[in-house]
Amino acid sequence: MPPPNIVYLHSHDTGRYVQPYGHQIPTPNIQRLADQGLLFRQAFCAAPSCSGSRACLLTGQWAHVNGMTGLAHRGWELRDYGRHIVHPLRGVGYWSALVGEQHVSAQPDVLGYDHVVDIGTTKVHAIAPAALQLLRSRPPRPFFLSIGFFETHREFFEPSSVRDALYGAPPAQLPDTAATRADMAAFKASARSLDQGVGAVLHGLDEAGLADDTLVILTTDHGLPFPGAKGTLSDRGLGVMLIIRGPGGFYGGHVTDALTSHVDIYPTVLELAGAEIPADTHGRSLLPLVRKQTTAVRDEVFAELTYHAAYDPQRAIRTDRHKLIRHFGDRLEPVLPNVDDSPSKSLLVEAGWGTEPRPRLELYDLIMDPGEMRNLADVPRFARVRDQLDQRLHEWMVQTADPLLDGPVPVPAGALVNDPAGISPTEPFLEAVG
Repeated sequence: MPPPNIVYLHSHDTGRYVQPYGHQIPTPNIQRLADQGLLFRQAFCAAPSCSGSRACLLTGQWAHVNGMTGLAHRGWELRDYGRHIVHPLRGVGYWSALVGEQHVSAQPDVLGYDHVVDIGTTKVHAIAPAALQLLRSRPPRPFFLSIGFFETHREFFEPSSVRDALYGAPPAQLPDTAATRADMAAFKASARSLDQGVGAVLHGLDEAGLADDTLVILTTDHGLPFPGAKGTLSDRGLGVMLIIRGPGGFYGGHVTDALTSHVDIYPTVLELAGAEIPADTHGRSLLPLVRKQTTAVRDEVFAELTYHAAYDPQRAIRTDRHKLIRHFGDRLEPVLPNVDDSPSKSLLVEAGWGTEPRPRLELYDLIMDPGEMRNLADVPRFARVRDQLDQRLHEWMVQTADPLLDGPVPVPAGALVNDPAGISPTEPFLEAVG
């Protein structure tokens, strides 16, 4: 089988809030992709922060190893941009192009793409036509195309459906009020735009006669930009849509419940492309799962947050049954600058959310408590599970030389961060280091 073309389609802040995951958000084009491919119901990002998540996917390494423990537009960089997936793919003959959002470097030219389409915006209305033009230009084959949409990041569109604002419901972790319903209605409008962009790319592949020879990977960086999701190590923050269609067995409209991490996409793509997988790759190829040689490729997923807008160091391990989160920073109240400003956030802050203490250690039974609302870390009958997971988490940190083991992680020279005790990411930055 010749190496497939690869289209990496990605959005901002979508979580799993699209139609094929059972939500009342009409996304017919994303549903079509799911009907034709393989949908991963238990896929998780490795870092619930925009740059960290993408860096993990595109390097196959954890964020504290690849260096992206903060935001690229605020001064963080990969330790080695030669690690980016376009470089091993180039070694086996791939041509690469970037269209739209990337969020792994302040300067896209350093990533290593053969061609960068820069049109001054990353919204669907401009990116979809640019992607179609590229597909129609008959790019060299095999190719790797990264097509990134700004949707569903805030600022959202105005709600396009009166019904959504009146009869919709906010995410389950939020109170049902007029403000939160309207906030979610605006998200749905943005999700509809995202779906139109996905549909345009899928149509472009059909029109160019490339669909059968192209692996399409559709995912997002992390959970919704609402309180209690993005920027947290809860499943609401880590859970992502992941739908793959194309050569290698990703056909048929199937669903898998196998635990999957974003870092697993890197070795999967390289194996399909016939490229060598670097020995220091942390992900595991999904091909044995797809080929039904196994029912699982991993027993647990790890996740981390160090910086987003502000410092809030935490690490997590998740199995099929349990989740353990350990907080390392001095501040145990919510770090509000890491929560996007919104009507939903304002409602909670006004109610006193910013002073609610967080536990140092969290343990959840995800079967009995899928919403992660009852912390079991201090319940005696769960002590054995807690200690086992805490030990596994510590071993992972040691094996990967996590800098948190040596104390607080410093800000890179020149990077910009907010005060963790602040309210908004738009507040003045702390004094830059270096």
